[in-house]
Amino acid sequence: MAVHVFNREQLLEGVSLEAAWHFFSSPRNLKRITPAYMGFDIISDSNSEEMYPGQIIRYIVKPIAGISMNWTTEITQVQPPFFFIDEQRQGPYNLWHHQHKFKEVSNGVLMEDIVHYQAPFGFLGDIANKFMIRKKLNEIFDFRRKVIADLFSNG
Repeated sequence: MAVHVFNREQLLEGVSLEAAWHFFSSPRNLKRITPAYMGFDIISDSNSEEMYPGQIIRYIVKPIAGISMNWTTEITQVQPPFFFIDEQRQGPYNLWHHQHKFKEVSNGVLMEDIVHYQAPFGFLGDIANKFMIRKKLNEIFDFRRKVIADLFSNG
């Protein structure tokens, strides 16, 4: 039952820290950067434009074979415009702790995602991570990289 770490960085060239924060701190934009086949929908009743500590966000996702799953996360820490952290409260993982970091650099914003996660089912989950879960995370974040690059290059 290992805790795995997934790390991704993306440079948002020519983007201000404020613009990056405005986009990524809005829960409503998560669907825009999630592959359609995931069937991602926010089902919690929140009118908040920006995340805040203690915010609970409930989703439906269909990560495998179109099977619906409920996923609940809590925004546990927010330090505008530098980072926020979401943690799973209910969902497919035993542990999900996702840090979203934003750093102003000379040519834009360096965005970093650091995810600590633990698959369910003990050693079987570790095997599933090796052959499926890690690949799925790479696929999702590859999709995000492309969509985010397109969104920010087109204003």
